Amino acid sequence: MTAKKTYTKPDTILAVAGRDPDNNFGIVNPPVYHASTILSPTMAKFENRVPFEGFGYGRNGTPTQKALEDAVAAIEGAHRSIAVQSGLAAVTGAIVGFLKTGDHMLVTDNAYGPARRFSNTTLKGFGVETTFFDPMIGAGIEKLMRPNTKLVYLEAPGSQTFEVQDVDAIAGVAKKHGAAVLIDNTWATPLYFKPFDHGCDLSIHAGTKYIVGHSDAMMGIISCRDRAMFEIAKTACQNFGFHAAPDDCYLALRGLRTMGVRLRHHEKSGIHIANWLKTRPEVDKVLHPALPDCPGHDNWKRMFKGASGLFSFTLKDGYSRNALAAMLDGMDIFGMGASWGGYESLMIPSHPDNYRTAVPWPKDKQILRVHIGLEDVEDLKTDLAEGFERLNRAHNA
Repeated sequence: MTAKKTYTKPDTILAVAGRDPDNNFGIVNPPVYHASTILSPTMAKFENRVPFEGFGYGRNGTPTQKALEDAVAAIEGAHRSIAVQSGLAAVTGAIVGFLKTGDHMLVTDNAYGPARRFSNTTLKGFGVETTFFDPMIGAGIEKLMRPNTKLVYLEAPGSQTFEVQDVDAIAGVAKKHGAAVLIDNTWATPLYFKPFDHGCDLSIHAGTKYIVGHSDAMMGIISCRDRAMFEIAKTACQNFGFHAAPDDCYLALRGLRTMGVRLRHHEKSGIHIANWLKTRPEVDKVLHPALPDCPGHDNWKRMFKGASGLFSFTLKDGYSRNALAAMLDGMDIFGMGASWGGYESLMIPSHPDNYRTAVPWPKDKQILRVHIGLEDVEDLKTDLAEGFERLNRAHNA
């Protein structure tokens, strides 16, 4: 049966949103529709197709894609969501509809690296200027606003360094100046942060991460506050030919159903490992939004409903690249992979000093980004402890 009521509890929304068994022969999971050509029964219906509604051509959406979009919109509280082929496609598709030659965009200095690259290359080539700002600027962003500032791009917490911005304050200033506010909400997912309650107009997700949850599909989601924002973003995505493949939509839907259960495990284990790392003599600082000494912790505590399994830590000064390689190359459970959000634990060296401009990162401060998966925390601690032993042996050799 199809749920007839509107539910507000997150776990229930995750279980029922986007499903329609009554119109799919009783099948619980929305079927995978592979389609390019979609037929109209009459000339009148073909000629009077309504933009963004129904199904007229495979590239513009299928019932499988719509099921995913409806489910994400329901859990995030959006007017509508748009599924595209990757997280980066969500970034670029959401941005380009709001900017033209001569416009100005403000971007947090700790934004996702490819978003910075897109701003500094493609947008620059199109005559759009980007200014990067201190993630902790808060209402001080007022001084950076210009008459031609059309978009403010946030990420809370930010990539690699995990500062948590004051989204309320920044969005309030942006609205006063008529600029749209876009936030990358991948870390918190639609469960742990509600962008539209804090002044944002668009929320983007690398659905590849926690929504898919199993490291086996690429996915991007753009969620929109209202119809006007949706039409701008959807038109941009259609003009660039952005759309999500039906099989990937199916995998994202399947992952979405268990995201609540998985996130609670990621959160609990992540905080446990973060506190354990604070006890290690090799560690200088743990950058986890749920810990009191993380920049923006008070913002996290006020605005967020939880934490995911992704955070960073810095090593004390003096460890060489060879010592770090000895640690990382021998990890047993922790893999080195650029993505995250799946069931597996990961750890990679990061280099914010290569791109930070508004608030430069110290070149000699080595940072390691970790994703805590679904493994037992005692096994993860053993793997990390053995890694630190290799780090110290190589350092003292």
